[in-house]
Amino acid sequence: MALQRGALLGLACLVVSCQAFYLPGVAPQDYAKGDKLTLKVNKLSSTKTQLPYDYYSIPYCRPEAIVSSAENLGEVLRGDRIENSLYEIEIRVDQQCKVLCRMDSLSKVQADAFASKIADEYRVNMILDNLPVAISQIRDDSGSGVKRYERGFPVGRVEDDGRISLHNHLRFTILYHRDIETDLSRIVGFEVKPFSVQHKFEGTWNLDKPVLSTCNPGSMKYVSDKDEPQEVKEGKDVIFTYDVVYEPSQIRWASRWDTYLLMTDDQIHWFSIINSLMIVLFLSGMVAMIMMRTLHRDISNYNQLETVEEAQEETGWKLVHGDVFRPPTNASLLSVYVGTGMQLIGMGVVTMVFAVLGFLSPANRGGLMTAMLLLFVFMGVFGGYYSARLYKIFKGEQWKKTTLKTALYFPGVCFCIFFSLNILIWGQKSSGAVPFGTLFALCFLWFGISVPLVFVGSYFGYKSPALEDPVRTNKIPRQIPEQPWYMNPVFSVLIGGILPFGAVFIELFFILTSMWLHQFYYLFGFLCLVFVILVITCAEITIVLCYFQLCSEDYRWWWRAYFTSGSSAAYLFLYSMFYFWTKLDITRYVPMVMYFGYMAIVSYGFFCMTGTIGFFACWLFVRQIYAAVKID
Repeated sequence: MALQRGALLGLACLVVSCQAFYLPGVAPQDYAKGDKLTLKVNKLSSTKTQLPYDYYSIPYCRPEAIVSSAENLGEVLRGDRIENSLYEIEIRVDQQCKVLCRMDSLSKVQADAFASKIADEYRVNMILDNLPVAISQIRDDSGSGVKRYERGFPVGRVEDDGRISLHNHLRFTILYHRDIETDLSRIVGFEVKPFSVQHKFEGTWNLDKPVLSTCNPGSMKYVSDKDEPQEVKEGKDVIFTYDVVYEPSQIRWASRWDTYLLMTDDQIHWFSIINSLMIVLFLSGMVAMIMMRTLHRDISNYNQLETVEEAQEETGWKLVHGDVFRPPTNASLLSVYVGTGMQLIGMGVVTMVFAVLGFLSPANRGGLMTAMLLLFVFMGVFGGYYSARLYKIFKGEQWKKTTLKTALYFPGVCFCIFFSLNILIWGQKSSGAVPFGTLFALCFLWFGISVPLVFVGSYFGYKSPALEDPVRTNKIPRQIPEQPWYMNPVFSVLIGGILPFGAVFIELFFILTSMWLHQFYYLFGFLCLVFVILVITCAEITIVLCYFQLCSEDYRWWWRAYFTSGSSAAYLFLYSMFYFWTKLDITRYVPMVMYFGYMAIVSYGFFCMTGTIGFFACWLFVRQIYAAVKID
């Protein structure tokens, strides 16, 4: 018991260290008192529609010239549109009731633009010193209050009487950490509290020095939740204002993202992961023990057979030794999918290594998606190498055609789905629509870099000497006896996908929540553990079912080995449907198609990854057992 507790404690320390250590991605910026800060605006986002929009797509106060910030590939694909704003902020200088702008008499188009975004629960995203704006909330954990952040703030709200109110007053709270020796400060927090207030002013409107009766620091009048809300209605005037409040903080600059990354379901997450880990490892150990004992007995019995008559009377997997390495039908296509799977596995492993080391922190917006795309492109070398190597084992001769399929099949399917969805998003005038320049960049990465690298890897793979099979293949195929019902290919394949999916579905919930509910995901320590469990589970279940298949004298194991563990992707897609109906509030056609389109791409990639893991595990297993028996 003590040993088990020690192991769990060590595992906990490993995971915590993996998720806590990160490099923020930018150098810290020191500010002297009075230095100007640049507040940038980002996209409007909604979990209800999943369609991001440019901040200035609705009639907010806009500067004379809108300047877009440079964005990386991942930011563009996520729909980020970072631009300048009219907010003027100085470090450690509080401001009260500062007027941003006034909109005289909302037109019907302007009122409808605000109302539609409020009805769809859109949230405004802003950035200050590379920190996203967030609403601070206090969560009660075991009697102690814990601060957590909710990214962005709502455009407005719907009142109890059905009226739509606009959040036109923002109270920014900027947390800073001051160095006592130099008196320089660093920004460690960016919080906001939105208000809706029907501003009023006395006399005529003075654009240079507006004086409000509803918000005036000179008369100690400040905005509160009790003020009359600003109704969104045609003909109404809207005055946008803001406060800036500075609060000193003991939070260090290197730890300023900790509140953003705070887990909301930490206990459930911990117990679920540990429970899944223990169950899967226990089952894997039992399966491995049974397989080793059974195989050891089989090999001993086969090697003790002395006469031809005894060998002919023996049944089981040894009888198909002359056919077990017979090339499968569609050998070229199988080679393509195995190569694609190796390309995806390489991308995933290297991405997780960089993420655990902290190079892909949320401070580096779009860094994770950019890294995954570039790594997939450069891993084309491994895809081409393993595809050609396997195709040569199958004694194929059209290696160039197979290489071209490897370079085009998976990216082509994903690009077709992506482009079709992009056309729909274009029709919605969303900032999530990828512009033509980015599409050209993606095509260049594909045809200009990935395809040539696949051919380079394929060249070296096909030039390498082919592995010799441990047994000879007969010229005439052996007749396969009638199989029992439980060895039906469809049934055994579907059974084989349950265990790998069971190993990852808990973590899948958190990943889907990050993707579709716009929460930060930075639990890469957990993800690495789950990936190891997934690899072990895919290998174990594929080997077991392959052994049963060979014992039934069915030697057609190549494709079934790939589909056995790859079928877990079908359960992943079914789970995404369950998640859609139970956790999301998407009702419109385009967001619905977008969700299932992207989840189809994820499931397709998961199929290639898990199928390749199971295939190689089964291939090594078959080579080992047939090399261990004496074949005359």
